[in-house]
Amino acid sequence: MTEFDATVVGGGPNGLAAGVELARAGRKTLLIEAADQIGGGTRTEELTLPGFLHDVCSAIHPAGVASPYFREIDLEIDWINSPLPVAHPLDGGRAAVVHRSVDETAETLGEDSDWYRKLMTPIVENIDEYVDVALGPITLVPKHIGEFTRLGIYGGLPAAALAKRFNTEEGKGLFAGIAAHAIAPFYGLATSAVGLMLGAIAHSHGWPLARGGSQSISHALASRFESLGGKIELGRTVESVDELGTGPVFLDVMPPAAFRIARNRIAPSKARRLSRWQPGPGIFKIDWALDAPIPWADPSSGMAATVHLGGRYAEVAASERAVARGDHPRRPFVLLAQQSLFDGSRAPEGKHTAWGYCHVPNGSDLDMTHAIENQVERFAPGFKDIVIERATRTTSAHERYNANYVGGDIGGGEYGLKKVLQIGSKSPYDLGGEVYLCSSAAPPGAGVHGMCGYYAARAYLG
Repeated sequence: MTEFDATVVGGGPNGLAAGVELARAGRKTLLIEAADQIGGGTRTEELTLPGFLHDVCSAIHPAGVASPYFREIDLEIDWINSPLPVAHPLDGGRAAVVHRSVDETAETLGEDSDWYRKLMTPIVENIDEYVDVALGPITLVPKHIGEFTRLGIYGGLPAAALAKRFNTEEGKGLFAGIAAHAIAPFYGLATSAVGLMLGAIAHSHGWPLARGGSQSISHALASRFESLGGKIELGRTVESVDELGTGPVFLDVMPPAAFRIARNRIAPSKARRLSRWQPGPGIFKIDWALDAPIPWADPSSGMAATVHLGGRYAEVAASERAVARGDHPRRPFVLLAQQSLFDGSRAPEGKHTAWGYCHVPNGSDLDMTHAIENQVERFAPGFKDIVIERATRTTSAHERYNANYVGGDIGGGEYGLKKVLQIGSKSPYDLGGEVYLCSSAAPPGAGVHGMCGYYAARAYLG
């Protein structure tokens, strides 16, 4: 007999959240993490030079600050919001920006102003209900039927279709940059939902970073788990659930690993579902140690922790379309974070850090350093001159760092209706045989929010 009532395999935010919820319910829980530190993709390390702290994967946390579970347990995170949540530079020293106010944002969009207000205001005014819909499993009778319906009508559209409602380069570009977080081509159904929800969270909660690095989120969850009597074991790889004795097991792993680890216990119908899982595109990432702040050509990008680099809508759409067909765009869409501008703990005095990645075909090992840095230089002339050191990471390096990043996929699987429309409060998580999937392959998917772990735990606890 094991001394624990439940076991969690995998110590990312979802595994930690599952452990916290089980421990809150009085279950004595063991969490096993293969790495030598907790956190999964939510870690911070000196990747370039001593004193420069870089977020290894996750960096900006709209889903974290909006997470119903993090708010329910009053997770102690020192969130830092930049003056502008998001900037999207355009050529000629212009930029489209998201302000915290819907009206202030709309006023910058010219003839798109009325449409932007109509689209975003109802979501922002009822953001908690919309977040419950977006960050929850889909049930046959939705909890918030009005919000579910509206999000389905607009969010179910391909981003390309909703983008057509914008007339200005600023409006189209801004929406494109946010929708591209789906890591999917804009012709895909439900890609608009990502743009709508992340945009609304920018207005209601901001897109913050965590003071001291994303690792502080993992530390906060681990501390809460241990304070409730949970135990964490690091540096152990679980090859089979048979090693763990009896009791429920929660797997913060991707479906192929879940099948490999628990094939003797999971139900045949669930095994077939796991076999249909496909990874999405990968990423190529660069961390920079900088001698100065990035010299943006526009005055707004230096006020935003997150900057989307892709130019006009057509360029961003073409980049995502190229990746989906297995190509490498010459001008990739780049997601860039500049944490040290707003958190002085990230770099030595007078120095700075930045973090950027682009999407690439799954499993690609092509070095995208020049393509990414050319995009930064395009909107910030002189950027290359301030780079002191860089650390790059290919898709295979991402998978070596974290086995959940299959082929460099940080999104928990290919985005699409098969992933979005996993119906039921228990079905997506319960694999049978008291085995539960609690990774980002389960609803609501990618993001540092802990909801996949929370719902998996509740599927067991009832």
